[in-house]
Amino acid sequence: MPRIARLIPPKGYLHVICRGNNRRKLFRSERNYKAYYAFLKKVKEEESVKIFHYCFMPNHVHFLVGVREDSQLSRFIKRLNLTYSAYYRYRYNYSGYLWQGRFRSKIIKDEDYFLQCGKYIELNPVRANMAQSPKDYAFSSYLHYAHGVYDEILDEDPLYCRLGKNSKEKMLAYQRMIIPEDLFTSDSKISMPL
Repeated sequence: MPRIARLIPPKGYLHVICRGNNRRKLFRSERNYKAYYAFLKKVKEEESVKIFHYCFMPNHVHFLVGVREDSQLSRFIKRLNLTYSAYYRYRYNYSGYLWQGRFRSKIIKDEDYFLQCGKYIELNPVRANMAQSPKDYAFSSYLHYAHGVYDEILDEDPLYCRLGKNSKEKMLAYQRMIIPEDLFTSDSKISMPL
């Protein structure tokens, strides 16, 4: 029985998730994260996909992407993950599936959901108790928006420019938006999931 065709709009934004097969760790070391980042940079340059937010977790990755009429999101993800699979197989003498089937995607229809999706993506390491704060996790887009750390794979979030008149105002507003004070408990962990 053939698969149901994926619904990808000709233009718009999507939240994309790729998971490791059987929740397998995709990244065993910092070197693996850096390799995936390098592959992402190369494939992104060759395809018409914009990346606004991302987070690489040990067993899955998140992207908030923008597509245009000439975009090939499926081809982009396929090339990225096949390239990383080849690297992983060679590096660890691994055989079998690395990725769990097709990637999942959800169409983002409005601005409020766009902001919430970016927030959800960047708070993943905190919810998984891998970091006290998203600023403590190097493999996400949070440091770019909240602290001005340049990230060459990112296209500027289209709503980020509305957060302030200058870079400092935007960064402070972004920090407050992602981690409002009322989400913290006495031990500084985020207490409520999205």
